Amino acid sequence: MSDALAVIGAGNMAEAIVRGVIGAKLLTPDRIIAADVSPQRRELFEKQLKVRAVARAPDAARDAEVALLSVKPQHMMDALLGLGDVMSDRTLVISIAAGISTKYIQTHLGRDLHWRIVRAMPNTPMLVGDGVVAIAPGAHATPEDLEQARRLFSAAAEVIDAREDQIDAVTAVSGSGPAYFFYLVEQMIRAGVELGLSPEQATTLATRTASGAAKMLTQTGESPQELRRKVTSPAGTTHAAISHMDAQGWPQITIDALKAAAQRGKELSSGS
Repeated sequence: MSDALAVIGAGNMAEAIVRGVIGAKLLTPDRIIAADVSPQRRELFEKQLKVRAVARAPDAARDAEVALLSVKPQHMMDALLGLGDVMSDRTLVISIAAGISTKYIQTHLGRDLHWRIVRAMPNTPMLVGDGVVAIAPGAHATPEDLEQARRLFSAAAEVIDAREDQIDAVTAVSGSGPAYFFYLVEQMIRAGVELGLSPEQATTLATRTASGAAKMLTQTGESPQELRRKVTSPAGTTHAAISHMDAQGWPQITIDALKAAAQRGKELSSGS
């Protein structure tokens, strides 16, 4: 029996995807194989997920129906070596590497085949089953390929469609996005301590506030602007904080930061 899914690079994001796939009963562990150079990651996949794991990517991809490329961008060239020689031309290739174009993957897989490639950008909340993923078709991917990718990711994330030229923006907003929120919560905790709270108190207050606010954004159907307005009484404490942020240029700083992330994605893409 062929492997339904070969995971090339068994890092945290790959783990989240595989956990979602198994948890949703899309595939059983015996239909999945993973490849990673790290013995520790192979051991985790084998012991915790009951998924076979090997050291070499070609050994995993040889009989795969779907090959998930989940290596870091700087390791993609090495990961692609030999894959095209062993994979079937019927294999669907899905890449979650930032800054690596489908054209680059097509070129390095070789054999002058029209490889069917879908590029995707997930984010780390997939680890808790609450991620978001954008998927974009390469030149030869079919609607059926996109639907197969959608099923793969939807076990642990909401999936949206995008064009490949939008993926750098997706990376800036949602791929890197969790780090922005973690950074904000870090500063809220720090401020709480400076204001006299214990680290434990400040951490509980800040993290639970962030969690509750996120639920309001996703469950009430109201815009962030309207939700913010409801908390901000004229001349009140929230108004004082927001006014200070505005005066310090925080809105533009945030926009410029996301543009910097998108630009870095473009720089990575220019080398691929």
